Amino acid sequence: MWPYYPDLLATPVPRYTSFPTAAEFSPAVGPADADAALRGAHGDVSLYVHIPFCEKICWYCGCNTGAANKTRRLQSYLDALHREIALVGVRLPGDAAVRRVAFGGGSPNALSPTDFVRLLDALTLHFPLDRPEWSIELDPRTLTDEWGEVLGWIGLRYASLGVQTFDPALQAAIGRIQPDAAIAAATALLRRAGVSSLNFDLMYGLPGQTLDQLEATLERTVTLGADRIALFGYAHVPHMLPRQRRIDASALPDQAARFAMADFGYRYLTAAGYVPVGFDHFALPHDPMAMAALDGTLRRNFQGFTDDRAVNLIGLGASSISCFEYVLVQNEKNPGRYRMLISQDRLPAVGGVQRSADDRTRGAIITALLCHGSAAVDSALASEVEVRLRPFIDRGLAQLDRGRLTVEPGGLPYARTIAALFDPYRQQSARRFSAAV
Repeated sequence: MWPYYPDLLATPVPRYTSFPTAAEFSPAVGPADADAALRGAHGDVSLYVHIPFCEKICWYCGCNTGAANKTRRLQSYLDALHREIALVGVRLPGDAAVRRVAFGGGSPNALSPTDFVRLLDALTLHFPLDRPEWSIELDPRTLTDEWGEVLGWIGLRYASLGVQTFDPALQAAIGRIQPDAAIAAATALLRRAGVSSLNFDLMYGLPGQTLDQLEATLERTVTLGADRIALFGYAHVPHMLPRQRRIDASALPDQAARFAMADFGYRYLTAAGYVPVGFDHFALPHDPMAMAALDGTLRRNFQGFTDDRAVNLIGLGASSISCFEYVLVQNEKNPGRYRMLISQDRLPAVGGVQRSADDRTRGAIITALLCHGSAAVDSALASEVEVRLRPFIDRGLAQLDRGRLTVEPGGLPYARTIAALFDPYRQQSARRFSAAV
């Protein structure tokens, strides 16, 4: 088992899907910065399209999403999204090529298949698509045969299902009831549609959850043949997400129990043949994510671990984030204000951060530690973190030798905490993030 040192896990840390993190975004970055970044986005480009709607809102969810039960609001959002697609597409340089398109949310299948096809048509019309790979996040409870036909028609390769747990009691505790049969049917439908890389999002640290319940969910996931698995620790932050107040906090596992669940999940899935990607993601050896982890090309962006090598990621839709080499830009989060900005033919960028040379250096170290477990560290940065790094070295969780910092096998669950040592914003910030494990 991983060695457990609660004192080293006491401070919440970011997931580092970017550096600097979204906690450092400010209104100092706006439409002019977004315009300049888009016009300089040469070469390969990836798109992320945000659909902030779900048929049902789960109590645990931290996504920027709302109920898709008001047709006029949803259609108004789609009208604005179509307009943003046109505003952004015209700004890309002639040598840009879109090779990946991801739809997330919320649940993109909260849309009708017809509205989804119209979005595809808009992207095809306004962006330089170059035989892109398509990926989508889906709610298995509302995945219809008509959706399967559309996804098969576009040649979908990547899909992710929000599963969380197969246990009915735990589903009730987090407000997400979905029978095993619904998940199995969605899995079969996606395989028929041609999906070759299917991810299951799972959670540990749920209220009242036991190791036996976690094991049963992992066993069922392996049986259904998920190619990728994201095993997240539930983050209970009702002060930030009021919907979580419906969850019984008194039943939440303590840190030691959460650590044991993460350790158990890691051992169970690696024994089942999955390649570990970080400490809480897993992929079968044939999957591109596993191959990227093994050949050293794994990266991180706002969608988490990825085998996508494009430098420029353009976010479309309310709250979406665009990542460029020198700047990170976020769209307006509120769908109503987002629609208002778009109605004025303005790019809806309302915040972000310029990435200095120092940010890029530190970001490369953080990414290397999380993706590869090792990073080159110059003498100045090594001296800066030496005192804070010492507890990890003394306990055999990491080693620093001739300018290279390596996370030892037993230090894997501490990788985010070790990476955070290189984040100067965290040393002063009082902002709270999720637990490291």
